[in-house]
Amino acid sequence: MADQDEELRRELERLRAENEALKNQGRRGLRLQVSEKGGVSLYGIRRFPVTFYKEEWERILGMEAEIRAFMSEHARELKTKGAGE
Repeated sequence: MADQDEELRRELERLRAENEALKNQGRRGLRLQVSEKGGVSLYGIRRFPVTFYKEEWERILGMEAEIRAFMSEHARELKTKGAGE
């Protein structure tokens, strides 16, 4: 019985550590993943991932200068979202 209790205690400790690691994974920030359909999913911006196919990401990334200029031009109209909201 003591062996079984010890085994259960170790399993509980392992599960707690795994749970904590999963919680911390969400706090890490942004991460990329290949989606089920072969797209590139960006996690950590919103509740659900932002997913585009490779060529779509390339088009978006190719517009970096225009996006930054647009945001600068419209800075007064744009809202920011505080951390943790």
